[in-house]
Amino acid sequence: MSGPHVTAILGAGVMGETLLSGLIRAGRPVDDLLVGEKRVERARELEDKYDVSVVSNLDATKRADTLALVVKPQDMAGLVEEIGPAVRPGQLVVSLAAGITTSFLESRLPDGVPVVRVMPNTPALVDEGMAAIAPGSHCDDEHLAIAEELLGSTGRVLRVPEKQMDAVTAISGTGPAYVFFVVESMIEAGVHLGLPRSTSTELVVQTLVGSAKMLRETGIHPVVLREQVTSPGGTTAAALRELEVHKVRAAFLAAMEAARDRSAQLAEGS
Repeated sequence: MSGPHVTAILGAGVMGETLLSGLIRAGRPVDDLLVGEKRVERARELEDKYDVSVVSNLDATKRADTLALVVKPQDMAGLVEEIGPAVRPGQLVVSLAAGITTSFLESRLPDGVPVVRVMPNTPALVDEGMAAIAPGSHCDDEHLAIAEELLGSTGRVLRVPEKQMDAVTAISGTGPAYVFFVVESMIEAGVHLGLPRSTSTELVVQTLVGSAKMLRETGIHPVVLREQVTSPGGTTAAALRELEVHKVRAAFLAAMEAARDRSAQLAEGS
């Protein structure tokens, strides 16, 4: 690539700012970044905090090589209508909106514009995001590599076919909520068992962090790790029996199927 590669982030909500700060921490020169934001107060806030140029969506579109569309799904059609006339075939469009398909965007942009669809998640806020990326019909490896580098600034990135995006949404997109729900339940149980809430919270949160780290760093199958904690006739065995009785495994499957189905409905615009 000759000259600087300018990336514009259109939409400066939580995920837009997360992407911006991640790119800066990853060493992207702030001169190669633009933010598109209409709200004057928010624009000033971001300029002061990151020393980044905040301009109109249209101006950002005209000046950038890559456009990261980080608006709510219901705002996407309006944004694409606004910037569409200024988008050029040489640009890459990366969409971070849940349920917005590459075909939805391709049909509203000039012919031949490459589109990459991304399903991010909120742990990107602490650089532990899990983003899945899927190519549209005009994408090549170079486009996917640019998207990977973009999202890699805030965590891990995986390439998937677009038909798997609803399942990805159900697993990693909404997954943090399931984890927080389990943590919340465990903390409440600790209080019920007589622990102060602060003690219960610290025990549960560090147990979660430690367990996640074991999974990632040892590469050992979760079943094996679970068995290592489970002595015959012990406390863990008694606890796990209750989880099986209450069909927790089946409940997770049902929950994720519901999330996948809802993701598919949203993609169809319902």
